[in-house]
Amino acid sequence: MALGARLEIRQGQGLVITPQLQQAIKLLQLSNMELEAFVEGELERNPLLQREDGERERESEGPAEAAPDVAHDVSTDRIDDAGARAEMDASHDEASPGEHATGDAPEMGAADAGGSVDWSKAGKGGSVGFDGDLDALESALSREKTLVEHLYDQLAVAGLDAAEQAVASVLIDAVDEGGYLRAELWEIADRLGCDEALVDRVLTVIQGFEPTGVAARDVRECLMLQLKERNRFDPAMEALLDNLALLARRDMAALKKVCGVDDEDLRDMVAELKALTPRPGAAFGSEPVQPVAPDVFVRESLNGLWHVELNSDTLPRLLVDQRYHARVSAAARSDQEKTFVADCMAQANWLVKSLDQRARTILKVSSEIVRQQDAFLAYGVEHLRPLNLKTVADAIGMHESTVSRVTSNKYIATPRGVFEMKFFFTSAIQATEGGEAHSAESVRHKIRQLIEAEARESDVHSDDRIVEILKEAGVDIARRTVAKYREAMRIPSSVERRRLLKDAV
Repeated sequence: MALGARLEIRQGQGLVITPQLQQAIKLLQLSNMELEAFVEGELERNPLLQREDGERERESEGPAEAAPDVAHDVSTDRIDDAGARAEMDASHDEASPGEHATGDAPEMGAADAGGSVDWSKAGKGGSVGFDGDLDALESALSREKTLVEHLYDQLAVAGLDAAEQAVASVLIDAVDEGGYLRAELWEIADRLGCDEALVDRVLTVIQGFEPTGVAARDVRECLMLQLKERNRFDPAMEALLDNLALLARRDMAALKKVCGVDDEDLRDMVAELKALTPRPGAAFGSEPVQPVAPDVFVRESLNGLWHVELNSDTLPRLLVDQRYHARVSAAARSDQEKTFVADCMAQANWLVKSLDQRARTILKVSSEIVRQQDAFLAYGVEHLRPLNLKTVADAIGMHESTVSRVTSNKYIATPRGVFEMKFFFTSAIQATEGGEAHSAESVRHKIRQLIEAEARESDVHSDDRIVEILKEAGVDIARRTVAKYREAMRIPSSVERRRLLKDAV
């Protein structure tokens, strides 16, 4: 077979993720602190970029081209005002080409925020390096797990319903590095709009997590939890914990009197206390405390509508210095110098456009979340509605992967506190006959009410009977789901409940 050269033309389709598109996708998922670090790196690398506040503004030069002022342009939106929503939709139509491509290639756009990407070939479609991302991943995997992360791991398998998980998240965030709860239960209940009994019940669950003694409100409660776990919390030990001030003064005579024990028993009790740890969180790693800066503010206006606006303090304001660009372009002699200046100009313009689009997208997604969860803002955590990424994506005309990136590491400041955007997404249970779906939390509440109403053996409902009652109420649920929810709420089976009622009689 003879070898020869020939010319062929082939036509095909393919998705090309350009460096500019990768940058737009990466910026979308960065938190405000990560975005600030990224912008600082670009300011150091690109001489054509400068901050709007004039920090790097050169003397004797004219004004630079300003980036769009997103905070004043479309930073506010009354979610019930169709005109304002139409304005946001129109502004979003000028999105970067990456918006609809994110769903087709989500992994390629998910570069870690910690890595540094080389955009020096942005204008020529060159490749990019991800060596920095690997370093960030290795650093994240090698660091020691924090106490809060350890508690969240246990919360994921605790089987709490949606409302209880919301309360648990607030309680865990209030636990300090030593393992103590630094918040008042009534304050949390008031902020979340729920009963203090619910907060107390969830706190009891968290205090059952490892390490033993976590989420205690003082040293006495911390030691008491550890003694109960060892089955050593008796009246004498309780009296000793109630008089820790006497132990600190080494007043053994007074301790023997209040505890009702002799010298030998008191020595054993003190030795047991010394074997406990007053700081259950000390065994875990710690991180520098990073204050959460909300990306979006939600406020109630005078007419009862919810006012949504971006936090302008977290939005980088960059300028492209056109006068300096003209100056260095005229001074460039070699092709390499001209290419460098052109690349810097292209990257600067694209970065300004990407930051503008990122702000508009965050505002659009957060406005839809607030519209969907207005009952939570008005009435509290018990009124969280079923919500998923697809619902929000369909409502605003975006892809689910775009909404997922927007809601990662972004926070909303509401009258009930600061919450991550993903907090507002809860599962749903379908209704019978095509009715409105029920939230999983409301269904769990109905199951709990049915079981708590059981007063006699004949009133005990089996899981099948609960399914029938719920279907009559319009809830389409399977028996295994009822059993799963019942076990998650630590409610015994119908056989065990009948036995308990019989013993009570």
